[in-house]
Amino acid sequence: MTNKKVKFKIYRKDPKISNDYRYDEFDVPMEEGMVVLDGVNYIVEHYDSTISVRWNCKAARCGSCAAEINGYPKLMCKTRVEQMGDVITVNPMKAFPLVKDLVTDVSINFEIDKKIPEFTPKNMGKKPWTIYDIDVNRAQEFRKCIECFLCQDTCHVVRDHNTKYIGPRHVIKAAALDMHPMDVLDRSESLTKDMGLGYCNVTKCCEEVCPEHIKITDNAIIPEKERAADNMYDPIMMLIKKLKNKSNRDKK
Repeated sequence: MTNKKVKFKIYRKDPKISNDYRYDEFDVPMEEGMVVLDGVNYIVEHYDSTISVRWNCKAARCGSCAAEINGYPKLMCKTRVEQMGDVITVNPMKAFPLVKDLVTDVSINFEIDKKIPEFTPKNMGKKPWTIYDIDVNRAQEFRKCIECFLCQDTCHVVRDHNTKYIGPRHVIKAAALDMHPMDVLDRSESLTKDMGLGYCNVTKCCEEVCPEHIKITDNAIIPEKERAADNMYDPIMMLIKKLKNKSNRDKK
């Protein structure tokens, strides 16, 4: 324990009571290795137990403590106090409806997930699946997602514009399925026509805030955009697709 203290400014609002908000300020003693979540929990324990905050594992694995710290989307449990200056302002994620104080309602993300066509494997009969390491590794990166939804929060299309874009977290889910060597669907066209992929302007802001360092734009969004462009606008690919559809109809 040191004698140094850091000032925390905590966003306070209860939409059920009022539309007004305020910032409550607290002086929190600094400790070596302290993270922002430690400071918030200290405030709840020693100053004001009515502050609403969501957290679970405190190990950057559950994504529950996502917030905006000094205006930047971060996990509270992974953000060192010593790196944030003498004043730390903690806000809820602004892309989602506020429940109370630092807690937001992220349930819309689970509804969006239901819109993405599920894994549809090839009919291999009794033959065993043979999957190569290179194919596994391509999709495995996206499975590191902890669903903190920081990428959704920082995406200005999701946050500031009334579009049908489902957001980066859901594009990587679709990309993980599309890149599975045994999956027979191509979700790029529905991502573009029905889920607003075209609204993404590849600024890579989602990559910058990802705590798992997933290359969301480079390895998921851009490949899906390219695949959609091939399928929807490339005349050769369109002809091949048309012939395949005709062949499938003839077989029936």
